[in-house]
Amino acid sequence: MTQSNARTVHEGLAREVAAATRILVAEKILDYSGHVSTRLPGGGFLIQTGLDSRADLRPDRLLVVDYEGKVLEGEGNPPAELALHVEMFRARPDIQSILHCHMDLAIAFTMMKGVQLKPMRARAVRWESGIPTHPDPSHIKHTEQAASLARTLGPHNAVLMRAHGLTLVAESVPALLVDAIHFQENALALMQVLQAGAEPLPLTQDEIDQVNRHEMREFHIGKLWSYYLGRAVNAGIVPAAWAGN
Repeated sequence: MTQSNARTVHEGLAREVAAATRILVAEKILDYSGHVSTRLPGGGFLIQTGLDSRADLRPDRLLVVDYEGKVLEGEGNPPAELALHVEMFRARPDIQSILHCHMDLAIAFTMMKGVQLKPMRARAVRWESGIPTHPDPSHIKHTEQAASLARTLGPHNAVLMRAHGLTLVAESVPALLVDAIHFQENALALMQVLQAGAEPLPLTQDEIDQVNRHEMREFHIGKLWSYYLGRAVNAGIVPAAWAGN
């Protein structure tokens, strides 16, 4: 990849991170805290500073950080939980993007005895392998803490954090956004069943297999990314220029 092409890819990924962050704020999945990161093809990853508002994050404010946690490009300091992203990327070479957030519904399921968050809705087959809960409720600021969280995540695509939050991993920023939307929908579905006083009926393995046989993940991600990005542009949340190729 030429230097010019690498810069073009960098700028495109930076726009995706900034747009996804703003959309996640609008969807009440991110607020004053939490962060999105994504790998750069030439090495390192993009992540916002700790102090920049998530609601109006700009691509040119993103930092480039290496897998030792050193800032290579950009102004400002990374989030306090930078180690979380570093250790997740180091442990999982198959993932491209990470979201750490403090989704209320996700946290609620770490504070219930005898209730486990499982796939309820069809799109939640993304988490058929399980959604483990990490026992450390504190901020993941240190390498040892982050490595422990990465071990709890293991091969899965989501990990709950006891009385704290949620971390999702995916193959791209658009996929991460779509997964965050569906994770919240799935958690809400289970909560509604519990509030109705009914016994939850998670998807069976046969039902999960049936969904997977007909799954078109790439198409679905493109469809929802286009929808949420377009809606955000129309609402003035994301600049129209970011929606171009």
